[in-house]
Amino acid sequence: MPIRILDNHLIDQIAAGEVIERPASIVKELVENSLDAGAQSIEVDIEAGGVRLTRVRDDGTGIPEAELALALSRHATSKISSADDLAAITTLGFRGEALPSIASVSRFEIVSRHVDAERGASVSVDAGAVSASMPAAHPPGTTIEVRDLFYNLPARRKFLRTEVTEQGHIVRLVERLALSRSDVAFRLRSGSRTLLDAPALKSKDGGGNATTDRLARIVGREFVEHALEVDHSAGPVRVSGWIGAPSASRATSDLQFWFVNGRAVRDRLLMNAVRLGYRDVMYSGRQPSYVLYLDIDPALVDVNAHPQKLEVRFRDSRQIHDFVFRAVERRLSDTKPAAGALPPAWSGMGQHATPLSMPLNLRVADAAAPSGVWAMSEALNAANDREARVFEESRITTSHDHPLGEAIAQIHGIYILAQNESGLVLVDMHAAHERVLYEKMKAEQGAAATQLLLAPITVSLKVDELDALMAQREQWTTAGFDLERFSPETLVVRSVPALLPREDIAALVRDVVAGVSEDGASHHLDGATDRLLGTIACRSAIHAHRRLTLAEMNALLRQMEQTPRADQCNHGRPTWTQVTLAELDRMFLRGR
Repeated sequence: MPIRILDNHLIDQIAAGEVIERPASIVKELVENSLDAGAQSIEVDIEAGGVRLTRVRDDGTGIPEAELALALSRHATSKISSADDLAAITTLGFRGEALPSIASVSRFEIVSRHVDAERGASVSVDAGAVSASMPAAHPPGTTIEVRDLFYNLPARRKFLRTEVTEQGHIVRLVERLALSRSDVAFRLRSGSRTLLDAPALKSKDGGGNATTDRLARIVGREFVEHALEVDHSAGPVRVSGWIGAPSASRATSDLQFWFVNGRAVRDRLLMNAVRLGYRDVMYSGRQPSYVLYLDIDPALVDVNAHPQKLEVRFRDSRQIHDFVFRAVERRLSDTKPAAGALPPAWSGMGQHATPLSMPLNLRVADAAAPSGVWAMSEALNAANDREARVFEESRITTSHDHPLGEAIAQIHGIYILAQNESGLVLVDMHAAHERVLYEKMKAEQGAAATQLLLAPITVSLKVDELDALMAQREQWTTAGFDLERFSPETLVVRSVPALLPREDIAALVRDVVAGVSEDGASHHLDGATDRLLGTIACRSAIHAHRRLTLAEMNALLRQMEQTPRADQCNHGRPTWTQVTLAELDRMFLRGR
């Protein structure tokens, strides 16, 4: 076949293969044009999942009648005029490919009235033939109707999914667009059914409850109730929005929204930065939820990097990555027990109520105790009575200074039961202590207090295990260990971090070596040092069935209140929860 120049209609159809994947692609291109035109209200109507009809109507500036036909020409745009404009794009669209591509694979009509015009005009396209401009009654703004998508490309139409699936893609898309511009009203209808109605938020009511109400309408009330607000700036860059509490993680990434200068993107660099921000508060295999906005000087970002403009390139990608990562990490460091804060294992039941008038008095159950531990039961009861009296004599209001309240018992050797002014608090003592140890060791990296052992301890390991340990010797040294290989299978430990227990250092080292080997690259922590410290903390923390005194329990509660990210253990599991008085009243039907 000889070389030939393709006709314009075939060129448009080829371009449509890049721009128009499904009906949702049409909605995206048309709505973005409406936003660029300054629309304050956008209505989208679809039929048969957008295949039979997709109509987008806006109240933007409109298109002058003389430019309607020109708007349907390839690479015709009002948004850029020179190569210099590509270096700082401020609009959502700029290539001039969308309208001719859509018109080439559908029955297309555009009706528009410019704000300065007395009447509107319409132009239609069928099988590549553009009609003459005709007068039309229309308010200021533009309406575009796209009918019978891919009617002239049966092979492409076969790749479309069911009407329900295509409708779902459109709904998700309009939701993202509505999240990108809270000052614009969006309405999506399918026939007579309204699928989304998001009124615009004006500047005077754009904050507080109005903003969260719109957010909840789109992403759900549950996300809003467990979200943490983010707002961090540095020079020409600002990241703002909401991130979900670690305990509100999800099995999928369906609730992750990124917007760069108002443009919805699925950018790997930004998504990875957020994932790293959650690195040691997120349970393995879980996904964070967030709605985040990055505002940046347009000259520092290239949006012309993807045919559908879903990815961007930053001039200094490493700085942007670190900026986002630090903003998320610092915000999550505040996820610790605080007055009025919702607990990580919060169930959504009830609200805070008035404090208990008297503390609960739990005793070891003498009748259920075996005869062999009778003396121990009596001793523990006596000790608890003494500590309870001391506590009552010295009690002050602890609602603000001590959000976790005061310990009153240990349950099954696993949980600490405490009382604060809102009700009861349950703490997983191992998970809580694990977080406390880990944060201390991270803070002391390179300057950790070490304890020189009076007699060095030898640890027998397999040759491959010892090889792996010595390969990480630098990380062990940073953590506060002084290690030396004595033989192919023998390790000598001369000093250890001062905060570690001294019961069995050899067993601890073996556990840590095994733990690091098991976790490997799939560990929730990134970086060899953090992975090692997290494993040491897990192996060193108090374990189940260790009896704690009330003083020890209270000491752990006070440490939790001062420790960043103490709402979760190193693996992302919740460390505590609250049962309010209102919830207790409902359990026992009080007031009914």
